[in-house]
Amino acid sequence: MKTSKLFYLPGYPLEVDQLQWLKDARALRERLLQEIKQAKRRIYITALYLENDDAGREVFAALIDAKKHNPNLDIKLFVDFHRAQRGRIGEKDGHGSDHMYRQMLDAAQVTFEVYGVPVKTREIFGVLHLKGFIMDETLIYSGASINDIYLHQHDRYRLDRYHVITQPQLIETMIEYLNHVLLTEPKIQSLLVAEKPSKLTVHRFIRRYRKRLMQKQYRPGTLSIGNRVTPLVGLGKRTNMLNKTILRMLRSSKEAIFMCTPYFNPPTAFKRALGTLLRSGIQVDMIVGDKKSSDFYIPPEQEFNLIGVVPYIYEQSLRRFLKKFQWAIDKNLLNVYVWKHDDNSFHLKGLSVDNRYHMLTGNNLNPRAWGLDLENALLIHDDKQVWLPAFAQEKQNMLQHAKSMEHYTELETLSAYEPEVVKILKRLHRFRISSLVRKIL
Repeated sequence: MKTSKLFYLPGYPLEVDQLQWLKDARALRERLLQEIKQAKRRIYITALYLENDDAGREVFAALIDAKKHNPNLDIKLFVDFHRAQRGRIGEKDGHGSDHMYRQMLDAAQVTFEVYGVPVKTREIFGVLHLKGFIMDETLIYSGASINDIYLHQHDRYRLDRYHVITQPQLIETMIEYLNHVLLTEPKIQSLLVAEKPSKLTVHRFIRRYRKRLMQKQYRPGTLSIGNRVTPLVGLGKRTNMLNKTILRMLRSSKEAIFMCTPYFNPPTAFKRALGTLLRSGIQVDMIVGDKKSSDFYIPPEQEFNLIGVVPYIYEQSLRRFLKKFQWAIDKNLLNVYVWKHDDNSFHLKGLSVDNRYHMLTGNNLNPRAWGLDLENALLIHDDKQVWLPAFAQEKQNMLQHAKSMEHYTELETLSAYEPEVVKILKRLHRFRISSLVRKIL
C-alpha cells in the first residue's frame, strides 16, 4: 500500500500534554482573560475583528491593564484592515472598532500596537482570516473572533472549536510570521492614527502586500515522523499550500473522514473529492449548520434584506448534494448532521482523516476561503493515536444539538420559503448571480 505524502509532512514535535481542549465559548473567554492577565513577555492576538461591544471592550481593557502592570509587555493586535474601520452591518453609527481602540488607549494613557491587515482593496474581495491568540508560550487556537456572541458574553453564543497548544517552536514561527510577513508598513497599517493615508497610498501598498502574502509561508518544522503539528497558511489558488494539503488529506483517506463547516458550499475540487471517496467506500461524516444557525440568517421579526438569502442558497446546495448521494446515505457511507440550538449560531470548521490527521482551522472550506481570504490552519499528526479519545469526545460535543439527515427531502424546497426569499432567489438564478454569491460570501 502506498504511503500518504501526509505521513512525511514536516512539523514540530507535540507531546500529549501540549494539546488541550476548552469546553465552550465561556471557557474560551475565561482562559483568554486569564492568560492575558498573567502574561509576562508578550501578547499577540490575531483575529478577523475585536468588536466594539461588551466582550470586545472587556478583552481590550484586559490588554490595557496588562500593559499598565508591565510596561515592557510586547502587545500586538492584528485585525482585518477594512473590517476594523467600518461599523457593523445594519448599524447607522459609522464608527468602526478602531475608534474604540483609540478612545480606550487615550483614556488609559497607555499604548500598544494595533495593526490592520489588508488582503484586498475592498473587504468583500478578501479579508484577514488568520487565527491565534498567543500569550507568552501559550497558543489559544479557535475559529472565533472577539465579540459578545463568540465569547458567550450574554445569552447567545456561536459554537466554535477551542484548542490550547503549548509548543514553543510552533509559537515562535507564528510570531515570526506576524512580525515579518503581516507587519511590513507600520505607518499605513496602524489603526491608532486618526488621520488615515490616502486611498491611492493604501491601494498601492495593498497590491505589493498581497503578492507578499501569497508567497510567504510558516516555517514548517523538521520532524517528519511521530506526533507533530504542522502550521499552514494560504492565500489565492495557485500557490496555496493550505488548499493543497486539504485535498491531499481527502485523497489520502483509507477509512473515514470527518468534516465540519458552518454551511455546505465546498469548492468544486473538494466536492469532487468527496464524491470519489464515497464511491470508493470511504465513510464521510459531516456536521453543518442549519440555515437558522447561520450568522447571515435574518429572523422574521427583523427587516429582510439581500444578505438574508445566503443561508437559503447554502441549504439548497446541501439538498442537491444529499439528493445526488442519497444512495450513500442509505448505505451509511454518508452521515450528515445539521446543527441547531435555539437562536444560537454555528461556526465549527475542520477536517479529520482516518482518526490520524486532524486539521484545526478557521477555514470555511468554501470558495471564498480557497481563493480570497488569508487563511491558516494547524495540522495535527496523531501517529500514535494518543488524542483519539479527546477528538472523539469533541465530536460528540459537536453532535449534541445536531440532527441526522436520513433523506434529502428533510431539507426544505424553494417553494417552502417565505415569499420575499423566493423572489430574491429566483431573481438571482435568473441573472445567474447565485454562483457569484457562493464565491464571495
